[in-house]
Amino acid sequence: MTLRSIRSAGAFAGTAVLVLTMSACDLGTEPEGKGEKIAIGIKFDQPGLGLRTADGYSGFDVDVATYVARKLGYSEDEIVWKEAPSAQREKLIVSGDVRFVVATYSINERRLKEVDFAGPYFLTHQDLLVRGDEVAINEVEDLNSRKLCSVTGSTSARNVKEKLAPKADLQQLGGYSECLAALESKKVDALTTDAAILAGYASQQQHWGKFKLVGLSLSDENYGIGVKKGDTALKAEINKALGELVSDGTWRKLVRKHFNLSSYESEPPPRIQD
Repeated sequence: MTLRSIRSAGAFAGTAVLVLTMSACDLGTEPEGKGEKIAIGIKFDQPGLGLRTADGYSGFDVDVATYVARKLGYSEDEIVWKEAPSAQREKLIVSGDVRFVVATYSINERRLKEVDFAGPYFLTHQDLLVRGDEVAINEVEDLNSRKLCSVTGSTSARNVKEKLAPKADLQQLGGYSECLAALESKKVDALTTDAAILAGYASQQQHWGKFKLVGLSLSDENYGIGVKKGDTALKAEINKALGELVSDGTWRKLVRKHFNLSSYESEPPPRIQD
């Protein structure tokens, strides 16, 4: 029985027949919904991962979240998408504004003090995006003499300040699209964050040829799905769904779907932690 079936049992006992189990379904299959809503936090400004456009929401994280929601018993039209900026993800979870967050959310010890994580479901590495005509950055030490941009509250910004290049001129802005604009206008020398995020921007048609990934693996970033601290039942349900995402071939299909326009090559799916 899914978490949603448990909640619904009291309200519909004696008046409706509950579906206790759901068969595995692909991305094109809509389970029958019961009118409830689920709020999920995603990024709104990350091409290839979580992007809001006039046509709706798209990206690898969006499709993963949709798959998980279906396994929990929610149809796509019962999902309420909420923006989850890097600096606000823990707050959204702790306050209950969202049920879970799927937003390029790296698992680390600092965050585990406030929230729990299901997964991981994706492994990437911190890298740099530079202009196509930029002189090569060959090693980490080169960053100390550069102007860099990352997002407030991100692991990437923290890594630069505390580990990688403490002498770098680091600007922290509200979103990666703002950093990309600063890079294009030559206000900064490089945008630094996870390679998967950078690949999403570089693969947009309007950016072809303008930017390139440096190719430095500066860290390991395991993306997890953030849930409220202590919600072991939800974590277990999501981990089960993520296991099926990989085993039924959907994970690989989504990687090809969202990253095939760039030279980025993803790592194999990471092992899900209990």
